[in-house]
Amino acid sequence: MIVVIPARYSSSRLYGKPLAMIAGKPMIEHVWHRAVKGIGDAGRVYIATDDDRVLSAAASFGGQGIKTRSDHPSGTDRIAEVVEILSLPDTEIIVNVQGDEPMIPSDLINLAGSLLEEDPAADLATLTCPITTLEDVLNPNIVKAVLDASGYASYFSRAPVPFDRDGNMELGLQNGIYQRHIGLYAYRVETLKRLTALPPAPTEHLEQLEQLRALYNGMKIGVVPIPEAPPHGVDTQEDLIAVRRLFGEG
Repeated sequence: MIVVIPARYSSSRLYGKPLAMIAGKPMIEHVWHRAVKGIGDAGRVYIATDDDRVLSAAASFGGQGIKTRSDHPSGTDRIAEVVEILSLPDTEIIVNVQGDEPMIPSDLINLAGSLLEEDPAADLATLTCPITTLEDVLNPNIVKAVLDASGYASYFSRAPVPFDRDGNMELGLQNGIYQRHIGLYAYRVETLKRLTALPPAPTEHLEQLEQLRALYNGMKIGVVPIPEAPPHGVDTQEDLIAVRRLFGEG
């Protein structure tokens, strides 16, 4: 198992995000430490970036940086380039840890990779947790996951799914029907190659959810349920301020 951390410097909502300082360290260093703790091997954690400033920061704290192209449409495509650069075997398991998750619990990283190690039928692995408020069910920024009886994902949506025809969503909340998707993925290299070679799926285009490409093409996504959502990542300046507070700043 290896971890790849995509870290794009020119984020449209927070420019230079990987190097934003939190508690005296760049954000990417916090993510790297969490990843190393998660798999217990710094030599198997890579930071994939298109910017020399991030590479320099990674080298300063002992991280392994890999320079990738700047035209990748997604972090998944950036990881696929890392696979080519490292010539990884098709059976290798890769965990994709976003570079803007400085508070990601380390055990979740290992959980996702371990599911693939234990379940040869799963092509990908991800996480979900129960949604506990109606506000979150209705929030399109919170992605909902629908699971089958075997614990594989049937669908992901920004809409309130499964839809309660009788309008009794509160009962569904009480019964744990509504599941929130946690955007952490593990793939085998062979799956990653297939996935990035495929065109976007119609459902992916509508929902703007990349994981729907896998489902549309018949891939199985295994799901690890966890009791609650991890701390929010950093998308905006407001998120950065909030995370700094959680680290004891301000």
